[in-house]
Amino acid sequence: MTDRSEIECWLTDMDGVLVHENAALPGAAALIQQWRDTGTPFLVLTNNSIFTPRDLSARLRQSGLDVPEDAIWTSALATAAFCKSQAPGGSAFVIGEAGLTTALHEAGFIMTEINPDYVVVGETRNYSFEAITKAIRLIGAGARFIATNPDATGPSAEGPMPATGAIAALISKATGKEPYVVGKPNPMMFRSAMNRIGAHSENTAMIGDRMDTDIVAGIEAGLHTILVLTGISDDAEISRYPFRPDEILKGVSELLSHEPVETDAI
Repeated sequence: MTDRSEIECWLTDMDGVLVHENAALPGAAALIQQWRDTGTPFLVLTNNSIFTPRDLSARLRQSGLDVPEDAIWTSALATAAFCKSQAPGGSAFVIGEAGLTTALHEAGFIMTEINPDYVVVGETRNYSFEAITKAIRLIGAGARFIATNPDATGPSAEGPMPATGAIAALISKATGKEPYVVGKPNPMMFRSAMNRIGAHSENTAMIGDRMDTDIVAGIEAGLHTILVLTGISDDAEISRYPFRPDEILKGVSELLSHEPVETDAI
């Protein structure tokens, strides 16, 4: 896929692509509105598993972006979809917030501390030594180990804080078992997102700001990949990797269509 005109469905990252520090980036609101006006299927993706789509929709609205909750796909939703496909009606011990527990409940899972099918670790601001110890013992007893995403740290106003990957690493060290990670850069997250909107890889594009998650996963999922330079990537960052996106843009404003203005014939 090299011709953007063949794209019928869109996946886009959120932070660094549509918003930066809770402010909409140039062109983001217009692009979302363009997709909605034309009935173009799209999903906004995030590796953050803390919030529900309803929470994120409200946060984006405060940033000036009108994104319906059914157009948001989180690593928590992708994880719940994966677990449901593997063990319908199963059970899980969860370390995580409402975004993850709600997604698993809606997928038909039971939350339990007794012989769960899975130990699922997501992001939380309330990591508990007791809960981590319980997770280690349940995995040792045979529960399968799942992590929503691999991010080792997350941002905060005071600086970086430990995230899902850091806690999963602690549990891995104690159990000798690595988790199956569902979120980016696992292309599984993109495939589950495409299933959600009935999209196919040959006519779907992924917009992201990170080479090591958005772009590599998009390439592995067979998507048209677009890197925007409004996030963490610059020329030096791009040159570190042996792969390249299909397109590199200054920002999503370059994706806006500008229809010719009709003028009266002279």
